[in-house]
Amino acid sequence: MPAPSFDSDGFVRLWPTTLLRRSLPSHDLANAELLRLVTEMEAGKTGEGKQDFTTDYRSGNILTVDNPAIGWLRDCINKTIIDYLKQAGLTYPVNWGLQGWANVNRRGDYHDPHNHPHAYLSGTYYVAVPPGREAPPENRPDLRPGAITFYDPRGFANMTAIRGDRQIEAEFTHRPQAGDLLLWPAFLMHFVHPNLSDEKRVSISFNATLKWSDDYLPRQG
Repeated sequence: MPAPSFDSDGFVRLWPTTLLRRSLPSHDLANAELLRLVTEMEAGKTGEGKQDFTTDYRSGNILTVDNPAIGWLRDCINKTIIDYLKQAGLTYPVNWGLQGWANVNRRGDYHDPHNHPHAYLSGTYYVAVPPGREAPPENRPDLRPGAITFYDPRGFANMTAIRGDRQIEAEFTHRPQAGDLLLWPAFLMHFVHPNLSDEKRVSISFNATLKWSDDYLPRQG
């Protein structure tokens, strides 16, 4: 990809951070099977013993399970990664491996701000999302139950922003729906807001880790 340069009007736009959202087609049937699978795995009915899908995201790789819905999701993730890399202007072959884990968030569960070290891209697929609800009058009015928020990786870039400035928003929040697939750079800090519903929020998160090639080394000079 060519280095950024000034356009004919003298402008250059630098340091983009790209997120991708896809609503996967025909997700209803797949989600029913994924929810059944995750529920059985969590309860220890699949021969692996009981699994903690609230906090333990390194216990295995759900994307290697032999299941038609998992195969469908894996194919969708790989296709989305290919589209993301094309949008980034990467025209040479890139090879990666996937590691995925289920998340089951019950009432009050959330995930602290974090990123995903040792990966190139990260993402989440939403299997079951409780209906949204407004904040109770005794709570803060800006509660965003079940949402996911991403933070500008350029620390304090919004410090001097003024009205209408594209730098003014230091965060971006998305309220996911079942069938949403999100993909973002693994370095990006994000926060999963608490689930305030009695219904479980179920998702499958994943990392795309590169299989190294010297072709990835930047050509600089």
